[in-house]
Amino acid sequence: MSDTVEAAAPHSAFDTILVLDFGSQTSHLVVRRLRSFNVYCEMLSCTTKLAELTWKPVGIILSGGPSSVYDEGAPHVDPAIFDLGVPILGICYGCQEIAWRINDKNVARGDAREYGETDLSIHKVGGDPDRLFEGLGDCLHVFMSHFDKLVRLPEGFVKIASTKNAEFAGIAHESKPIFGIQLHPEISHTARGTDILRNFAVNICKARADWEMENFTEKEVNRIRKLVGDKAQVIGAVSGGVDSTVAAKLLKEAIGDRFHAILVDTGLMRLNECEQVKETLQEHLGINLTIVDGSELFLGRLAGVVEPEAKRKIIGGTFIDLFEIEALRIEKGAENTPLAGKVEWFLQGTLYADIIESLSFRGPSATIKSHHNAGGLPARMQNGEAQLKLLEPLRELFKDEVRSFGRQLGIHEDLVMRHPFPGPGIGIRIIGEITPERVEIVRRADHIFISMIKEAGLYQEVTQAYAALDTNRAVGVQGDSRVYGYICILRAVTSLDMMSAEPYEFSWTLLKAISRRIVNEVDGIARVVYDTTSKPPGTIELE
Repeated sequence: MSDTVEAAAPHSAFDTILVLDFGSQTSHLVVRRLRSFNVYCEMLSCTTKLAELTWKPVGIILSGGPSSVYDEGAPHVDPAIFDLGVPILGICYGCQEIAWRINDKNVARGDAREYGETDLSIHKVGGDPDRLFEGLGDCLHVFMSHFDKLVRLPEGFVKIASTKNAEFAGIAHESKPIFGIQLHPEISHTARGTDILRNFAVNICKARADWEMENFTEKEVNRIRKLVGDKAQVIGAVSGGVDSTVAAKLLKEAIGDRFHAILVDTGLMRLNECEQVKETLQEHLGINLTIVDGSELFLGRLAGVVEPEAKRKIIGGTFIDLFEIEALRIEKGAENTPLAGKVEWFLQGTLYADIIESLSFRGPSATIKSHHNAGGLPARMQNGEAQLKLLEPLRELFKDEVRSFGRQLGIHEDLVMRHPFPGPGIGIRIIGEITPERVEIVRRADHIFISMIKEAGLYQEVTQAYAALDTNRAVGVQGDSRVYGYICILRAVTSLDMMSAEPYEFSWTLLKAISRRIVNEVDGIARVVYDTTSKPPGTIELE
């Protein structure tokens, strides 16, 4: 985690797999999959030099990435890792990196892209090369995401898998534990992908599957106390979602009333959101809470803005402007009291999924979008030049892990399992200009949608759901009159870690009932559509 203050690192006590990140948007899922069967794993940039490591991994995984391995300036791994004597697995770009290092003619642009799901044929050759796909049969349904591919079998390797488009979709060295696969086993669309990673980590690397993130609360509380010190105060952005609620409760446990939670009413909140957050944090969890009404400021700055990235930057910048004002107010109010101290830290409930979709965090990853908790922040915050320093205790974690820690902290299950709500709120659920009228339309439609999901007993089956607005207009008929109204977009997905997601399959009867209510009860909406896009290729939020 950022600004880490801790005692012995886990790799000193547990067998550790090292993931070298070439910038794939799903690199961290490799870590998540290994954790799922209790093998400890750390991820570092692909530019890491072996000489810089103070510890020896039991195995190395080379991730995928957006570059072409043969391009000038493409990232490459330290050649010394191949002399370390530990098993190596290359995934997608990592597989191409292994082949390219042997001969730069081994990798080239393919005749056709291979993006999405396909069938993989497994070729048994006898001996150690078969260990990677051991017990997985002769064919697997897998997820691919590549244009480049291996066009020749590297010297000293054998073919262990192929697809219709990729003759060498899996390779293994004849005598060394070095493997390469073009598929992505970390993606949930790959059947038995976790088993492939388990075969590598446990059966080939012989890593002990004995790691558990126990006592996280105690360790993180101690880390935060050391980082913040005895006098400094912390303010934190809260939205009522599980991430900011867990982060706020963690800070309350660590530094008590020196933590101040702030809910900014941006004018882009869900129906009754501010009242619900106040009840949750202040009354139930005993957290200092201040509600700041910034609705006129936010909506004024967003007037006329239609470009999604510009919206996120404006919202992120306005958040920080208001928080820096609040920091001064809190400092002034604490003078001559036992809580006197400078407000030095700004808490956010940022998760890793937010980071890798926003920034080139640990490798040369491509930016998908700015997140209000990351790329949406002003440069002075990201560069540590602002009045407030960022404190992000959850930034290495996935949603399901955060929920688990929330339970450790004693947060009620209804709060732990509440659907996520982004900091920019309704602002990134309106395609086009944000106006007070359009915000109110989305707010009312969203309330109907979520209420009917709950009434149907499906809320816990759905990971995230919301109503959004396409500000293009469509013709409709209501009564005997022609109407010309907006298009309401309904979105509901299921996901384990928010890095990949599938649309939720509502019954047709329920979808029609939801649509009918929204059109009948929300003035300004002429049609309702349901978004069936998976992630990837889509994102969960619209903008």
